[in-house]
Amino acid sequence: MTITWDDFARIDIRVGTVLRAEPFPEARRPAIKLWIDFGGEIGERKSSAQITQNYTPESLIGRQVLGVVNFPPKQIGSFMSQCLVLGLPDAEGNVVLISPDRKVPNGGKMY
Repeated sequence: MTITWDDFARIDIRVGTVLRAEPFPEARRPAIKLWIDFGGEIGERKSSAQITQNYTPESLIGRQVLGVVNFPPKQIGSFMSQCLVLGLPDAEGNVVLISPDRKVPNGGKMY
């Protein structure tokens, strides 16, 4: 399916820094709860990410990630996820997070 530039522009993908990360054992599929700082305009958002095969909560603190910040919040068990963290599958199908290759200001929009 082909989309227009306007379709793509409606997706608000921003960079943020993981401030806090905790195991999410009550999730149906293994996940980690994330609190991400997307900068002044967006602020802090929470996300539940199924990334336990490649990451521990401790390894995520301070890491910059890309996330979609304009999806509606989604209740996942007892946790309200407010953004979608983006990743790609590795050779085994496990998520590898998408990050800038150098530090950039939080809140920067992907074009």
